[in-house]
Order: sequence, then C-alpha cells, then structure tokens
Amino acid sequence: MSSKPLIGIPACRRNIGAHVFHIVGEKYIAAVEEGAGATPLILPSIGSRLDLEDVLTRVDALLFTGSLSNVEPQHYGGSPSIPGTLHDPERDATTLPLIRMAVSLGLPVFAICRGFQEMNVAFGGTLHQHVHEEADHMDHREDKNDPLDVQYGPAHRVRLAPSGLLAKLADTDELIVNSLHSQGVDRLAPSLVVEATADDGLVEAFRVEGSTPFALGVQWHPEWKFKESAFSLRLFEAFGEASRRYQATR
Repeated sequence: MSSKPLIGIPACRRNIGAHVFHIVGEKYIAAVEEGAGATPLILPSIGSRLDLEDVLTRVDALLFTGSLSNVEPQHYGGSPSIPGTLHDPERDATTLPLIRMAVSLGLPVFAICRGFQEMNVAFGGTLHQHVHEEADHMDHREDKNDPLDVQYGPAHRVRLAPSGLLAKLADTDELIVNSLHSQGVDRLAPSLVVEATADDGLVEAFRVEGSTPFALGVQWHPEWKFKESAFSLRLFEAFGEASRRYQATR
C-alpha cells in the first residue's frame, strides 16, 4: 500500500513572548489531513536558508495559507504600508520563490487568502492594500468583534468563470463565500486566469494558465469548517487527488 501524499505548508514566523516561532493554523492542517487525505508537513519560513529544490523533491503538493500579515509592498512596487501593518518578510522570502518553482515543476499548489495574494505577486501581479478605500469596491473585511462563526460566515456572492476548474467542481455558476481580507488583487499577473469574481469586480479566485491540473488560488477561506460545506470538501478532495497523481509520477 502506498503512503499518503505529503503536502508542505509554509509557516508564518511570529514573535510569541521572548521567542520566535514558526506556526500554521490548525484549520489548515486539518483540511490537508482530513479533507485532502494527505500528510501535512510544516515548512519553516527561513528564506534563502531553505533549500527549495530539496523541499520540492520531497513533497507532493503545497498549501499556502492565510495569515494576519500582508505581503510587503516592495515585492509588487506598491507604496509603503501604513504604520502598524503586520508583515512577515521571512515568509515572503520563502513563499514567493517557492510558488514559482513549484508551479514550474508541475506540483499541485493551492493558495488561500494571503497565499492567494502571494501567488499573484509571485507571478508579477499587484495588490490593493486597502480594498475598502477603493471607490469601485465594497468592504471585504470581517468585523473582528463578531464571533468566529459570524466572521467566517457567508458574506457575498462570487461568480464562477464558465468552464473553469471551480465551476466544474461546484457544478454551478456562483457561490456564496466568506470574506476576511483588507487587501486584494489590483492587477492580475499575466499568467493567471480568473476563476471567480465578486459582484464589485474584485478577483476572488484564479488558476495558473497552462499549468498542472491544480494550481489554484482563492481569496476566501474554504478551510473553515470545510466538512460542513459540500463544495469546500470537494475542493480539498480535488487537491488531494492532484497530490496523489503527482505522487504516482515520482
């Protein structure tokens, strides 16, 4: 019997008390383990000290998670962040080259929220730093005073691109998704193809054109209570299936 595929999850780097930790939210670990049917492997965000080629010879897919931090604007030519913005330069230094290399090698990649924004930046796109301040966009942020189930509850509609991967998985042309982000896609990278848009036109999902069957990013959080959503569960199952197919090619 073959072993489960190994899915790498790059960590966030955080100061907790007097020490530095590399951390990943348990909801992402559970979605990989139970939804994708794979073994999660947390990868430290240590930038150039991480041998990316070595990592990519050992894993069968990569999941890029959401985070409280934002991609530093220097990576996409944006203006300096407002004071107090949380950044994670070590994660940027790890994930941006890792995304490009993984896709070039044909590894399945699934990117969520910050990971979705990283993916756009990695391929040459730009970001709105404050979507709610854009005249033609709605406020996509959650109310942090609400209970978590409300914060992660249904927030707005997204329209799915006809014949796209998400439309095939959902078997419908629209979904209602949660929304917990202040940043978003400004200019979409040339190699990315839109998979879903919000009613205000903001890109909410994309895939890498001409890549592996699963090189996908979504702005919302399908990992949240994924087993209670038929579509979210199918999304992680498809990610797991892609990782098993890649594993079989080794």
